[in-house]
Amino acid sequence: MVATTDTKKIVIEPVTRVEGHGKVTILLDENNEVQQARLHIVEFRGFERFIQGRPYWELPVIVQRLCGICPVSHHLCAAKAVDRLVGGENLTPTAEKMRRLMHYGQTFQSHVLHFFHLCSPDLLFGFDADPAIRNVFGIAAKFPELGKQAIFMRKFGQECIRVTAGKKIHGTGAIPGGINKNLTIEERDFLLKDMDQMMEWSRGAVKIAKDYTVENLEMAAGFGSFDSSHVGLVREDGALDLYNGGLRAIDKDGNTIFDHMDNQKYLDFIAEEVKPWSYMKFPFIKSIGPEDGWYRVGPLARINACDFIDTPEAEAARQEFAAVTNGKPNNITLAYHWARMIEVLHSAEKIQELLHDDDLQGEDLVVKGEPRREAVGILEAPRGTLFHHYKIDENDQVTMCNLIVSTTSNNMPMNMAVTGVAKKYLSGKKEITEGLLNHIEVAIRAYDPCLSCATHAMGQMPLKVKLVDCEGNVIDSRTKGASW
Repeated sequence: MVATTDTKKIVIEPVTRVEGHGKVTILLDENNEVQQARLHIVEFRGFERFIQGRPYWELPVIVQRLCGICPVSHHLCAAKAVDRLVGGENLTPTAEKMRRLMHYGQTFQSHVLHFFHLCSPDLLFGFDADPAIRNVFGIAAKFPELGKQAIFMRKFGQECIRVTAGKKIHGTGAIPGGINKNLTIEERDFLLKDMDQMMEWSRGAVKIAKDYTVENLEMAAGFGSFDSSHVGLVREDGALDLYNGGLRAIDKDGNTIFDHMDNQKYLDFIAEEVKPWSYMKFPFIKSIGPEDGWYRVGPLARINACDFIDTPEAEAARQEFAAVTNGKPNNITLAYHWARMIEVLHSAEKIQELLHDDDLQGEDLVVKGEPRREAVGILEAPRGTLFHHYKIDENDQVTMCNLIVSTTSNNMPMNMAVTGVAKKYLSGKKEITEGLLNHIEVAIRAYDPCLSCATHAMGQMPLKVKLVDCEGNVIDSRTKGASW
């Protein structure tokens, strides 16, 4: 839609308390009714181009520089693709379990960071609360035990990454066909000493998210929620699997669209559309088409798509989650938080299980086989399904790269959530309030978007919003944030 002289525009730039930077534009007609709302990713991501010409063995280390929040996801997804390039995709037990420990540690710390540091202020204080307290410092002041818990839970996840990848951010643990170290007994015992506490806190996190969702179910059902398809990896038996498995897509009613398609042939099932107002692409299921084939990924989609979770406490929590919608897919946007905390509990259970596995002390770390010139790696990043696709030439240099990051798949759903919330809470309003604008950001935060993976932000990032009438006069304005 093209804005006319009779429309007014609100701009939220940047969206706050998310990883990375984006903006929202909202067009109002002469009656202040919302006509259009869009989430824009305004900076260009060039990784798919500038890694061309690099040797393939550098990929797991280079591409994780996409992000400082979820580097492990890119590190391991690239490693899975590179494994196939060297014919080493059938990892040794030690190599696969070390990678899984790294991955569950990443999922644990990332989910905790998002829920406690970025989202909990909205849930505990309210969407309209004073922004001076509606932040992580406000949480620490009013709920000091919760603030302490958030810090130490994230620290534990990062320590899992450190002992498997070599360091907490941008590690080097995964190499072509395997890993470069095992887990020492000292490292194992270092993690085990905090394991019981992590389990207890994970159970508490599930309860916080569950109680909020159930107690606010009527509000949540109408807050940026809509029917959608869901995509996620599942094991051959249908269990949730964050590291490996086949892709499954289900529709809004739980009917299967495709299941365990060949990951190497993902382009037969998923395509990407480009729109002129965003640098982030719009993936869709090819059999349905670009208009209606968009889908959701991430914790909500994964819990909806899997048949069960293979750890007992998380499975019990999943069953409670499913009972809210009588076993049908849960399409409530704010239910992402509940699903995310179920995955925190699952990750804690898997970490505990792995730490008692003697294979982590094994010394058979790397395998290689028949090399290939093209390969795809797919795994479940904290924010959703992640695709890495590479081609190399006879000199082992990258000639093509295609990345579909989790937030890209959630691009259309986030735009729909923004539109729904804007129409419900902003239409007819003549005055901008910070609380009203925060409602829109709350809808975006539910997806835990990692805009860093799709943008490269530079310069100053204050929040400046202006309401302009059809003649160009500024009716109202707000500024939040500071220069640095």
